[in-house]
Amino acid sequence: MKGDKPEEPGPGPEPSGPPPPTEEEEALLEFHRSYRELFEFFCNNTTIHGAIRLVCSQHNRMKTVFWAVLWLCTFGMMYWQFGQLFGEYFSYPVSLNINLNSDKLVFPAVSICTLNPYRYKEIQEELEELDRITEQTLFDLYKYNSSKTLVAHARSRRDLREPLPHPLQRLPVPAPPHAARGVRRAGSSMRDNNPQVNRKDWKIGFQLCNQNKSDCFYQTYSSGVDAVREWYRFHYINILSRRRQDTSPSLEEDVLGKFIFTCRFNQDSCNEANYSHFHHPMYGNCYTFNDKNSSNLWMSSMPGVNNGLSLTLRTEQNDFIPLLSTVTGARVMVHERDEPAFMDDAGFNLRPGVETSISMSKEAVDRLGGDYGDCTKNGSEVPVENLYNTKYTQQVCIHSCFQESMIKECGCAYIFYPRPDGVEFCDYRKHNSWGYCYYKLQDAFSSDRLGCFTKCRKPCSVTIYKLSASYSQWPSATSQDWVFQMLSRQNNYTIKNKRDGVAKLNIFFKELNYKSNSESPSVTMVTLLSNLGSQWSLWFGSSVLSVVEMAELIIDLLVITFLMLLRRFRSRYWSPGRGGKGTQEVASTPAASLPSSFCPHPAFSSSSPPDPAMSPALSAPPPAYATLGPHPAPSGLAEASTSAHAPGEP
Repeated sequence: MKGDKPEEPGPGPEPSGPPPPTEEEEALLEFHRSYRELFEFFCNNTTIHGAIRLVCSQHNRMKTVFWAVLWLCTFGMMYWQFGQLFGEYFSYPVSLNINLNSDKLVFPAVSICTLNPYRYKEIQEELEELDRITEQTLFDLYKYNSSKTLVAHARSRRDLREPLPHPLQRLPVPAPPHAARGVRRAGSSMRDNNPQVNRKDWKIGFQLCNQNKSDCFYQTYSSGVDAVREWYRFHYINILSRRRQDTSPSLEEDVLGKFIFTCRFNQDSCNEANYSHFHHPMYGNCYTFNDKNSSNLWMSSMPGVNNGLSLTLRTEQNDFIPLLSTVTGARVMVHERDEPAFMDDAGFNLRPGVETSISMSKEAVDRLGGDYGDCTKNGSEVPVENLYNTKYTQQVCIHSCFQESMIKECGCAYIFYPRPDGVEFCDYRKHNSWGYCYYKLQDAFSSDRLGCFTKCRKPCSVTIYKLSASYSQWPSATSQDWVFQMLSRQNNYTIKNKRDGVAKLNIFFKELNYKSNSESPSVTMVTLLSNLGSQWSLWFGSSVLSVVEMAELIIDLLVITFLMLLRRFRSRYWSPGRGGKGTQEVASTPAASLPSSFCPHPAFSSSSPPDPAMSPALSAPPPAYATLGPHPAPSGLAEASTSAHAPGEP
């Protein structure tokens, strides 16, 4: 009461410790006592929509079940959408971006070949012998005398040397029984209009065997023209290989003026610094304009036929090889400056007596490598050695891969492709079974059993030149007289059928606009996070902090589960009936750490000693781990603990 004199505290026992915490005080770390308590706390305080309905509707079981099912279904739909979004992201889709640019363009390289394999001095005698054997073969098979066509001075059969290996033969092809009957019936009904021809019942080919002659096959052709050309080509490769083991044959026609009459680029005349020369086994002498070795870089600042490359070519055939080349004209290919010319793969022929105008449009392609596409930046990760020592292209890799397989399987290099150091070109005088190995390998290559098309990936950056051609007669009937007169006076052009000996070529850009196609990832990490957030907001109307709340809920569930398991473990193995040690541990447990459901209500005062018969009432109560903070033991329980340890003391 007010005005009363406060009592002075008398002497008493000193407090054993700080007072126990009340219910309003919080410890450093505090966890819920049960799953139900944790769930109710989460539903009442979370920012996720709909969760509070599970608590508010607890008195109405139908609503509680409805909202629980709805909540779980919503969660399932959201995570199904998450799976779809992650699946799309890890499929690494790309978007194609198309841009139209306009600028000065670098003129590409242009390679031109004569289409006439030349008779070199070093192999002149062997080629003449091959021509005579071919002449005799044509006479034996077709009764055709080609002495005037092939060689001017043919020897008799007695003057021929020893026969060549793998002779050309006529092979009968037996017809199936049912097919033969059908042919006879058709022939009897149409006997006058469709007489039978027996030559259709056989093929032409030559035999090839392995090293020990244990396996042989015939390389056959239904067309005699194809058979003779392939057989002649096979022997020509062997002859040419003998002369190219150490040095290349001398090139008598390595003069620009003998094949190209006129050359102009952007109205300026060409010179020897603008081209380089190489030899192709099938197409003869070839010239490449504006390659990487050219001193002057050609640029196109204007489109049109007058701002490109213009050539006048000699297309006549003099002392060349008619059995190897059956066409006349020239072979042309447009390619990048730092790429080799694959005349067989991407070249096209020019027709004599015709002006061919090739208009170009440039297109650049940039692909994404890595996980977004199967392409390579520079070919360094491709398991094929680049034998061309040029920029990586898929064709370079494919040809190098075939040459590697040829060297590994046949023991020699194919003359059409570059060879590594220390490897010889294939010649049946040194490698008598290389033809058998080559044709078997060619069949495996075509069906991709060698794996070259799988190993050789596309380059990530490619420049493509799309060509379109137009043709016109050149020179015209009214201008051919003075054109041929000028060519004959200036270039020593003398030929009876003059129109068959010349051709004109124009190559130019039809426009300076070029298309650039580039790839970009369709789904980036930013896009993925945005889509995930959109789905989370759509189904629950929450944010990133709600995700943290879900993580906190999961952590609390794990901690409560661990504490419950630990409580069960202690109650089972640390009970007082297992010895004095267990009794001492349980008796020394503070009462403040025991849950209310396990704490008995004592019938005696904390100041009076307990009855020894009542001490078993304290047996094996597992500690309640609702709080990990410090809890000092009350003095009354400490005294009870002391009496439990020494029940016989007064």
